[in-house]
Amino acid sequence: MNATHDMDDMTTPSAQPGAMGAPVGGATAADGGRPIRIVVVDDHEMFRAGVIATLRPYFDIVGQAADVDGSVATIAATKPDVVLLDVHVPGGQGGGGAEILAKSLLYSPSTAFLALSVSDSPQDVGSVIRAGARGYVTKTITGADLIGSIRQVNDGYAVFSPKLAGFVLSAFQGVPVGEDAPGGIRDEELDRLSRREQEVMRLIARGYTYKEVAAELYISIKTVETHVSAVLRKLQLSNRTELTRWAADRRIV
Repeated sequence: MNATHDMDDMTTPSAQPGAMGAPVGGATAADGGRPIRIVVVDDHEMFRAGVIATLRPYFDIVGQAADVDGSVATIAATKPDVVLLDVHVPGGQGGGGAEILAKSLLYSPSTAFLALSVSDSPQDVGSVIRAGARGYVTKTITGADLIGSIRQVNDGYAVFSPKLAGFVLSAFQGVPVGEDAPGGIRDEELDRLSRREQEVMRLIARGYTYKEVAAELYISIKTVETHVSAVLRKLQLSNRTELTRWAADRRIV
């Protein structure tokens, strides 16, 4: 377990005054002058550290986590105002950010979740929005815009990157998106993989070693090797380089 404790209106990050501008002053207050309390969830340590360094002057960073179980435990213990949540997080039952949301809201129902992900796929957007996320922004967002988005989410707004508007509106309305939509296009190759194989595939495609994948997923290196062999066989790929290219082409890394 990798963790430390340290809709009514829908808007884009630029829709509210000050959201796009540089933050002013110290930590942003929540209730009664108290700074907004934040938990940051991301399995990439360097990216997570960078986000925390950006946010710390303006918010109270009360915890961070890198996997599903650690995230749920941290959120339950700290009950933050806002959780900044990556979508593809290892561990648990393989449900990533959506699983964290479903479990954490049982312990901290007043916490608002803002997804921050490299993915802009309709499946990822729809899964976390339906699970209860109040917003979804991509990792191309600037530091100032991210700070503004956190403030908006804390104030009760639903915030999302403009290019994701259609996906988010469909998710709020309960309309299937992407591969779940009637007549939609399914990725038959991806469907060949089990949930665990997809999880291993994403980590391998991100550049993780077998040892690192084993540590992230709490499985043996031998099990990782078995899953990778199955993935390559099912996708008819020859090596990790081809797998990385395959995943990048589908924006599922």
